[in-house]
Amino acid sequence: MQDLNIGILQFDQAWEDKQKNFSKIKHLSPNKGSVDLLLLPEMFHTGFTMNHKTHSEKTQHSIGLDFLHSLSKELQCAIYTSLIIEENKRIFNRGVFIYNGENNFYDKRKCFGLGGETDSFTPGKNEVIVDFKGWKLNLQICYDLRFPELTRNQLDANGIAKSDVLLYVANWPKKRIQHWVSLLKARAIENQCYVVACNRVGIDGNNIEYNGNSLIIDPNGIIQNPTFEKYTEGIINGRLSPQILLNLREKLPFLEDR
Repeated sequence: MQDLNIGILQFDQAWEDKQKNFSKIKHLSPNKGSVDLLLLPEMFHTGFTMNHKTHSEKTQHSIGLDFLHSLSKELQCAIYTSLIIEENKRIFNRGVFIYNGENNFYDKRKCFGLGGETDSFTPGKNEVIVDFKGWKLNLQICYDLRFPELTRNQLDANGIAKSDVLLYVANWPKKRIQHWVSLLKARAIENQCYVVACNRVGIDGNNIEYNGNSLIIDPNGIIQNPTFEKYTEGIINGRLSPQILLNLREKLPFLEDR
């Protein structure tokens, strides 16, 4: 494992306007080679819309995936976000982790009933953990955060933890932002892992307001970017340290007691 340089792109997503979101992302993106991993908000090029009949894409013919692959190559980094995918006549809020031209897919397992997601979207069934530069990254999307059983960390037969980092991409509204902050800190503490969480800002097409609070949280539950302007568009930078992670687990071996 090595130090992992993180970039979170927090921005005001244009409602159901893919090209405008592509342009904004390009404008706000970090410098080439400055980060190892970049996070974009949930449904990155449409906003959290239920209009899947117009905006869903097939994996084999996806302008969203094409854009992400091009951006990943240009910036020389991995990217994690989600978009609306149609597959076998079913609709998924599909997380995609892209690196070196390859895809790792994660389908959101907890659809958001209050927002109408359960009416049209199919929930995923499987946990997805990506091995990236020696780190084990557990892919999550927004509403998954409310269900701690989805990310429960555990040790294998060799005493190695299942997850080192939980990655969340979201459209989490301002009116419940304290839940967001509290739950993210809880997930870090209970799993003794880093949490990296990307949220949007602005007002969407349903007149729902978002105030960001994209966060990097260490395994002690301490927010690493407390001074970042919560409503601001831009890149949030942070660094994950394997030494901090491993030292904490050695001094406080709570994962062994499960």
